[in-house]
Amino acid sequence: MSEDTTPLISKTAFSCPHCGAYTTQSWFQLFADSYSEEHRTPTIPTSEMIDRFKSAKDTPQESKENLLEWGRKMSAGKPFFEKNKDTLYSKPVVHNCNISKCYNCKEITIWIYDQIVYPNTKINIKPNKDLPEHIRRLFEEAREIVSYSPKGSAALLRLCVQYLCIELGEKGKNIDDDIASLVAKGLNPLVQQALDVVRVVGNESVHPGEIDINDNKEIAIKLFGLVNLISEQMITHPNEVKALYSDLPKKKLEGIEKRNAKAKGEN
Repeated sequence: MSEDTTPLISKTAFSCPHCGAYTTQSWFQLFADSYSEEHRTPTIPTSEMIDRFKSAKDTPQESKENLLEWGRKMSAGKPFFEKNKDTLYSKPVVHNCNISKCYNCKEITIWIYDQIVYPNTKINIKPNKDLPEHIRRLFEEAREIVSYSPKGSAALLRLCVQYLCIELGEKGKNIDDDIASLVAKGLNPLVQQALDVVRVVGNESVHPGEIDINDNKEIAIKLFGLVNLISEQMITHPNEVKALYSDLPKKKLEGIEKRNAKAKGEN
């Protein structure tokens, strides 16, 4: 069995949320330091402030370079480390807030309790490549929010199923009616079961796109798999068969057409 590389607060090595490398992670605790009376709120450097740093004539070159580097990092909007000459002794520890730093890319990840809050991480379930673009966008949005809003993620995934039914020629208003119609058209039993799971899991009375208070991360993860399964069976596999069929020699295709026409005539 391959090693689980999922980022967890109990590990010293995992797949970095930034670069994806499976490598050593160094952990850091945080200390709280209040702002002074002169600067009571956080400072966010503007482009004008950085321009003033550049043009300052009375600032030593080394200090100017340090200020410009600080401004560049701040403007990037990403957390970073900065050496502080002041001692941290007697400053309060910020509990339930920790930082891990990747050995490979040197980027830092911020954790609150046991969850990553930076960077915004997506669950490792990618959408089927043949999903229509508007459905793929919903799928990707569901991936982005599943960790902190599984109910919202599940609602988006049910909406994906609704739009898939529309792509398959159904109304997309009532999944039970859509399943019945698709079954009448010869729906693959495997896909029928997958659609029924989507219909029943959580709260059967909830309409696609609506929030279900019973949804949780486990249900959302199941829905990711079901959306991909349905699209693979109903879109990807037929496309692959059509591509293989169209690659047959012209004479073979003509022979198949004659055979089919003859069979229809006999019937």
